[in-house]
Amino acid sequence: MKNLKGACMFGQSGGPTSVINASAAGVFIEALSQKNITKVYGLAHGIKGLLEENFYDMGKEEEKELLLLKNTPSSNLGSVRYKLKDSSVDETDYKKILEVFKKYDVRYFFYNGGNDSMDTCNKISKYLIKAGYDCNIIGVPKTIDNDLFGTDHCPGYASAAKYIATTLMELNLDAKVYDKGQVVVIEIMGRNAGWLTAAASLAGYKGLGADLIYLPEVPFSVEKFKKDVKRVMDENGGKCIACVSEGIRDKDKNFIVEKLSQEKAKDNFGHTQLGGLAIQLADLISQEYGVKVRGVEFSLMQRSAAHLASGVDVEEAFLAGREAVKVACAGITDKMVAFERDMSSGSYKCVFKLLPLDVVANAEKTVPLEWITEDGIGLKKEFIDYALPLIQGESKAPLEDGLPRFSKLKKIQAGK
Repeated sequence: MKNLKGACMFGQSGGPTSVINASAAGVFIEALSQKNITKVYGLAHGIKGLLEENFYDMGKEEEKELLLLKNTPSSNLGSVRYKLKDSSVDETDYKKILEVFKKYDVRYFFYNGGNDSMDTCNKISKYLIKAGYDCNIIGVPKTIDNDLFGTDHCPGYASAAKYIATTLMELNLDAKVYDKGQVVVIEIMGRNAGWLTAAASLAGYKGLGADLIYLPEVPFSVEKFKKDVKRVMDENGGKCIACVSEGIRDKDKNFIVEKLSQEKAKDNFGHTQLGGLAIQLADLISQEYGVKVRGVEFSLMQRSAAHLASGVDVEEAFLAGREAVKVACAGITDKMVAFERDMSSGSYKCVFKLLPLDVVANAEKTVPLEWITEDGIGLKKEFIDYALPLIQGESKAPLEDGLPRFSKLKKIQAGK
């Protein structure tokens, strides 16, 4: 443990959320108050901003605008999907990072993201230790997918879950308004973990949910899907609502979206780019049964809907950012801030804990199979009990002319 004095850098990476900027606000506000932190820099587009010396002097921002970040969606500094090669394969990026850190006397580094981002954080930390350069590095969790290993939940998940449940309740009322039948297939984000799609069951808890819910944790059969839809239609006057995770796969682990379409493109991490599944499945039902169908993809809306953000989520994301700075300034490094659920008082409380970065990096947490119904088309009470405390309260941007007033940072260049 080393109490260091010098500048700090903060970057955002991966898919945005409606509360990732709340964590940024927490980091900036806390860092600017720490006597051992001499400068506070915000990276433009995550690790790329570090490699290209493209970053902002956050000390020149108005505190009002930093606080408005709490209710501003997406990644205000810009995000990136850039994978660092292992230093044993190619040291080029690491040498540049070390050069920049020395040039600007960076002694604290905070990276805000999901699985791949924690891997980046871990690689930099290990390289700097090997190089003998003192820098306290802390990962700040973020992902609507809720799949980071070791933490009860992730900032961003609760707000996306609240959006999914609320929007599904509204769609339910719309989809069943006519005297004739209609099948609605709703596609929800989630590659390997079905936490977001599981949130559809919260709408069911209020009596306005989906008839069928399919998670990637359970092998998906197109033939069974068609039979499930037909059974529900027969029972409900030709009406059926089905929610599917974009990442559902067959028993051989093949993405259903790939089987139903041409080869999908890959991202920079080698992941298949998903999307378009709802329309494909809706078309199958239309062809099979000749009924009216709707394919709905929540897409980017589920991760940017700050107007429906969970108050719990916003505050926890903000406090996670502050906690990261506090533990780093206390001399801790190579860790990620994680959440632990404390129900000892009979009500929900979140407490922080620290996890080693190499434990979190590239590991995934999926929905427990015992929380999924035996027929694979719904969730049990255990999930409802898990998710309900997380979606409580609201926290919204102030309104100007009836529209949200989001943060407007000056973004004054500090690099180059």
